[in-house]
Amino acid sequence: MISISRNGLLLSNLFLFLLFVLYFNHQISNLQQERQISYQKTPTYGSIIIYNRVPKTGSTTFTNAVAYDLGKQNGFTTVHLNMTKNKPVMSLPDQEYFIRNVSSWTDMQPMFLHGHVSFIDFTKFGYPQPIYINLLREPLDRLLSHYYFLRFGDNFRVGLKRSRAGNNETFDQCVQRGGHDCDVKQLWIQIPYFCGHHTFCSEVGNREALETAKRHLIEHYLLVGTSDRMRDFIAILDLSLPKFFRGALEHFDSLDETRSHLRSTKKKIEPSDQTISIIKMSGAYQLEREFYDFARNHFDAIFMKATNGTGKLTNLLRKSQFHYEKIKTFH
Repeated sequence: MISISRNGLLLSNLFLFLLFVLYFNHQISNLQQERQISYQKTPTYGSIIIYNRVPKTGSTTFTNAVAYDLGKQNGFTTVHLNMTKNKPVMSLPDQEYFIRNVSSWTDMQPMFLHGHVSFIDFTKFGYPQPIYINLLREPLDRLLSHYYFLRFGDNFRVGLKRSRAGNNETFDQCVQRGGHDCDVKQLWIQIPYFCGHHTFCSEVGNREALETAKRHLIEHYLLVGTSDRMRDFIAILDLSLPKFFRGALEHFDSLDETRSHLRSTKKKIEPSDQTISIIKMSGAYQLEREFYDFARNHFDAIFMKATNGTGKLTNLLRKSQFHYEKIKTFH
C-alpha cells in the first residue's frame, strides 16, 4: 500500500508539472500574440494629426468649417477630445492611456484629433509622435474676446447662456477694480498649451515655460499659424498635408461669411489706452507676446519660402523646387 501511495503521489506530481508546463507555454504564446497585435497596430507615420486648439483663436472655424467638411471629402476620421472640466492637462497615467488608445485605433486612421489639451509628448512613452498643428492669437485680443464671450456669447450657439450672462461690466471697469476675469493671469494660456504637462508650464510668468513652448513649437509642430492669417495657414496645409487637406483652400474660399467666421463674439468694447498700458506692462503679457511674435516670425519664414520669397499667396509654389537625376539601379 505504501508503494502504491508513493507511485500515486509521483504520478500526481508529474501530472501537475505537465499542467504547469502547458499553462506556461500557453501564456508565452498569448504574450507573443499580444505583442504581434500591438506591433501591427502601431500607426504609420503621418496618419494622426493633433490640433491641440487654444480657446478663442479661431479654432471653431478651422475645425468645423474646414476639418469636418474635408473629412468626408478626403476620407479621414475627425475626433473631438473632450477634457473633463475644460482642464487642458492630464495625469501621467491618463497620458499613457490616451496615447495607447489613439495609437492603436488603426481602423480610424488617418485621423484628425482636436481638443483643448496641452501638448503631450508621445515619444516619452515609446510611441511615434503624431503631427501637431495649431493657431495662435495676439494675447490681449484673445483675452478681450474671451472676456466678452463669457458675457454676450457668440454667433455659433446663439441660444446658449454663458456663465457671465447679464454682467455688463466692461473690461476697463474690471481692470479698475482688479476683477478675476481680466486678471493678467488669464493671459497665461498659449504658452502652457505648447509647454505641455510639466509643473512649471502653468506657473504664470515662468520663463522656462516660455523657452520650452518655443522648443516644442520648433521641434514638434509641423505648422503654427495665426488667427488673422488663417487663409495662409490653410493654404500651406493644403499643399503640405494633402492626405488631410487637399482642396482645403478652395473649400475655405467657398464658405459664406457666417461659416468662415464661426464663434465670433457678439459684442466687444475696445479698452482704453490706460487699460492697454496696464495689461502690456505685466510680465505675463510680455512673455505671452514674446511667444506669439516668435511663432508669427516662424510662420512668416515658412510662408516666404513657400511663396518663392514674395510673401504673396498668389505665388504659392505648387511645383517642387527639386528634381531627381543620375539614377542608377543594380537589380
